[in-house]
Amino acid sequence: MTQAELIVQLAGKSDVTKAKAEEILKNLCEIIKDDLKKDGSVRLPGIGTLSVQQRAARTGRNPQTGKTIQIPARKAAKFQASKVLADELK
Repeated sequence: MTQAELIVQLAGKSDVTKAKAEEILKNLCEIIKDDLKKDGSVRLPGIGTLSVQQRAARTGRNPQTGKTIQIPARKAAKFQASKVLADELK
């Protein structure tokens, strides 16, 4: 589903205009990003949890040249599906 398709469905189910649905989606994304930047987590009931995971520095390999490279430590977003969602997808 694209962002445009999501906005259309959100507008239809919420009985609001597409412009209002787009604003709501934009605000939701900003709230989630702000919380994750603070190393928090966001729980979306029935869907899952978004959290920040620290990835350690490691040694990798350039696939084109085969040369060894050093990959720095970084933070990454992690999604864990809820049991409810996992059960519905079976």
